[in-house]
Amino acid sequence: MTTTLLSGDCRELLPTLPAHSVQAIITSPPYWRMRQYTDDPRELGQEDTPAAYVAALAAVFAACWRVLRDDGTLWLNLGDAYANDSKWGGATGGKATAGLHGAGGPGRRKVATGLPAKSLIGLPWRVAFALQDAGWVLRNDIIWHKPNVMPESVMDRCSMAHEYLFLFSKSDRYYFNKDAIREPYAEASLSRYKYDFKAYGKDHPYAQKHGAIRDGGKISASPQGRGARTVWTIPTSSIPDAHYAPMPEALARRCILAGSRPGDTVLDPFAGSGTTLRAAVSLERHAVGIDLGYAELQARRLDGVQIAMTALETTP
Repeated sequence: MTTTLLSGDCRELLPTLPAHSVQAIITSPPYWRMRQYTDDPRELGQEDTPAAYVAALAAVFAACWRVLRDDGTLWLNLGDAYANDSKWGGATGGKATAGLHGAGGPGRRKVATGLPAKSLIGLPWRVAFALQDAGWVLRNDIIWHKPNVMPESVMDRCSMAHEYLFLFSKSDRYYFNKDAIREPYAEASLSRYKYDFKAYGKDHPYAQKHGAIRDGGKISASPQGRGARTVWTIPTSSIPDAHYAPMPEALARRCILAGSRPGDTVLDPFAGSGTTLRAAVSLERHAVGIDLGYAELQARRLDGVQIAMTALETTP
């Protein structure tokens, strides 16, 4: 399997990729005004308003449309933010900042959302609707439940313990491997399969709908498990490198398994620490990653995987 690392702005590099060359796009862009990862003025996520951030992401995925196969899928992970127009952005803080920018850190500018203070902005859905307006088919809103999330120091709302993962396609016909991400059955579900469905007939839709197997006159559970639900409980993960919030490899793997076959190409236009690329190659997919920074980190994290690696440089 091969991995291609492209260093630069994805909006400039995506047009250089061959059309219809990618089966699945799996990515987690920088969240709006959360942190500043580089000193590059092109860094996405530093826009002055939520609307500008949504427009910037819409432009990225418009470019992604061309390189994605007609039967391909886009898996987009996004977190939300709260409006707090009365405060300054402050420093990004933490040891990861020191590793990237020195002790001072780049800091964040004051922003204005125009929303009432403390309002949840709804950024994931704003982006999802923008992509839908652009022609993408929104197939699923998957809740990524984080069982190990740190509690927030807030007294007037619940702590956030989830993010959204949106599944998009280019049309109503696309590749999706349901069997690859089946889940264990609940005990209550297994007990229902003990009943005799002989009266329904061998071609009854129940068997088709539930992926069940007929055993004599009875319908039994699929040995591969039940179809995946829209809540995925996956712990957050960390790496001993200067990167703030890498996507858990388990999350990337589920998307890759459902959205591609061995030998297909997976793209991450915001590759970050390279987690999607690592997962893709380990699952025998080709991988293409684009990012403004982290080329050395990506190369280091991919070094243990038997791959052919190339790096293309662009200038700001």
